[in-house]
Amino acid sequence: MQGKHLFEYAVIRVVPRVEREEFLNVGVILYCRDQGFLHTLYTLNESRLLAFAPHLDMQELQDRLQAFERICCGRREGGRIGELGIAERFRWLTAARSTIVQTSPVHPGLCTDANETLHKLFRQLVL
Repeated sequence: MQGKHLFEYAVIRVVPRVEREEFLNVGVILYCRDQGFLHTLYTLNESRLLAFAPHLDMQELQDRLQAFERICCGRREGGRIGELGIAERFRWLTAARSTIVQTSPVHPGLCTDANETLHKLFRQLVL
């Protein structure tokens, strides 16, 4: 399979009440070691989210998702986690947690272009 690269991804979910285990997909995070790629795409459909959970603080959600972006980019903007290697940042972002923003289990696949694959998964799983 020449030209194919292993990638891993997870869906980013908003889980307003953790005990109910109900969620809405709002983004995707994708990591491809061979291409040095770690990026996330997300969207906050405010009317849909507020219909699902009227008490949500949209600014808090935006802040948390922007933190995902900064960590993916690395460097100082991502804080101490942003200074870790690319694989460690992906593992940290996709670790199980009991907060309003969670990720699905990590899924693998093969791609030729990680950025194109991220956009395709975003269209399929979020939009």
